[in-house]
Amino acid sequence: MRISRLRCVLLGLSLLSWSSWTSLAARAQHQDPADPAAQRREAVRCASSDDATPNGLAVVIPPGEKGYKSGNLEALKNPFMSGVAVQINWRDIEPVQGKPDWSKLDALFAAAVSSQKWVQLDIFAGFFSPEWALAGAKTDLFLIPYGPDHGTVAKLPMPWDPVYVGRWFAFMKQLSERYGRSPAFRIIAAGGPTSVSEEMTLPSNSPAAVKKWLSDGYTPAKYLGAWEKAFHVYADSFPNQCVSLAAPGLPILERGKSGPPARLRAKQDIVERAVKVVGHRLAIQSNDLHAGHAQVEAFDGTDFIKSYSGRIITGFEMRGGSQGAGPSQVMGAAGNPPLALRKSVDKGMAANSSGRHVNFLEIYEGDVLAPDMQPVLQYAASLFGKSKP
Repeated sequence: MRISRLRCVLLGLSLLSWSSWTSLAARAQHQDPADPAAQRREAVRCASSDDATPNGLAVVIPPGEKGYKSGNLEALKNPFMSGVAVQINWRDIEPVQGKPDWSKLDALFAAAVSSQKWVQLDIFAGFFSPEWALAGAKTDLFLIPYGPDHGTVAKLPMPWDPVYVGRWFAFMKQLSERYGRSPAFRIIAAGGPTSVSEEMTLPSNSPAAVKKWLSDGYTPAKYLGAWEKAFHVYADSFPNQCVSLAAPGLPILERGKSGPPARLRAKQDIVERAVKVVGHRLAIQSNDLHAGHAQVEAFDGTDFIKSYSGRIITGFEMRGGSQGAGPSQVMGAAGNPPLALRKSVDKGMAANSSGRHVNFLEIYEGDVLAPDMQPVLQYAASLFGKSKP
């Protein structure tokens, strides 16, 4: 009898409509996110219905003093945004082992529930792990290849080190226990065997860096083994959330294999591995969407991500903001930020050969707050209403 009742409850949750979600969300804003009883009442399974699948535009709140640490959540009020993707450094939440500071995340979830926005959490480990998490783990020094701290040398744990990833997975467990039942929490970014962000990248863009990785014991099998374990941990720890995988791929291919075809096969293999574990809750995305040209260009994953649209959940995050001469040139129109963003939106939302487009686009906070960007945001939001993605 208890099993039958549980099945009925789960079935009911899977059929929740958007109006039901907002009703639950309205009650949730008055409840402690750490209250287990409240969380059980509010659970909504990601991708269990169209309404529970992450969809539309999401504002990206970056880490650091001007982003997550500032506590400024004004962008969540934007009517064209359906969600918020918050980027956080692990060390900013848990500087002391076992004593996480949830205050800013509590405020974020409260604001998301109040404004009826879904949440994606992108927590950065790797270079941005707390010092205690590296004690006793194998590490090495590498140049940070991209992002705000690019060009600086920092300590990086080996992605497969059991001490390091064990502590990371323990932190994920704490995160799940606190927020896993929130109706706003739709996506958790898979991470841990990472370096700069939540992307599957390592600082391996030079012969010297590759040589160092090989001397540190890197093999494709070891790297993929760490990610396989991560897939299982995330699938088990976050049963109500979608699990996103950013920039799937092997940073260093097997000896004797090289070139675009080999890299494409590696990407496809990783997606297949993730699907086997996470199932329909898997989302894949590229965080480098731009319509212009950057000084240093990485692999353009736009077509690769689009090729999966309609089969699994897909999305793009903009390479960065469009404000200023340099950024607007990278995004597609030098000196014209609104046009630059418009061009990048159009590139990301172009349909694949099956006529399907991505489920979500993530746009940086600076562009979401800029007054002259509002017509572009309105246009971008309308693209999700023309046809079912």
